[in-house]
Amino acid sequence: QVQLVESGGGLVQAGGSLRLSCAASTSISRFNSMAWHSQAPGKQRELVARITSGGSTNYADSVKGRFAISRDIAKNTVYLQMNSLKPEDTAVYYCNYHNSITGRDSWGQGTQVTVSS
Repeated sequence: QVQLVESGGGLVQAGGSLRLSCAASTSISRFNSMAWHSQAPGKQRELVARITSGGSTNYADSVKGRFAISRDIAKNTVYLQMNSLKPEDTAVYYCNYHNSITGRDSWGQGTQVTVSS
């Protein structure tokens, strides 16, 4: 099981920015993808952004042009830069590590992002 430690959530006004970090207990350089998912109250968890070990990225339509996922392989850390935040971005954000060989997923504990109008 990969341990994931998230940080960077908080309260911000609409239009503001936050950067989330997720530190993994294992190398993220090969055979995996890492992603951020969000879960708003009463809703299902959904994908926000993903980055593969090859560096490919994909985003939910709702965040394209506003959010950017990146990584520091040396630090085994993935980031989510969140700009132009909207109240509807309010959710708990979870970091996910997907092992491409075993198919197993690991999840962080979640970090709360609240955007006030």
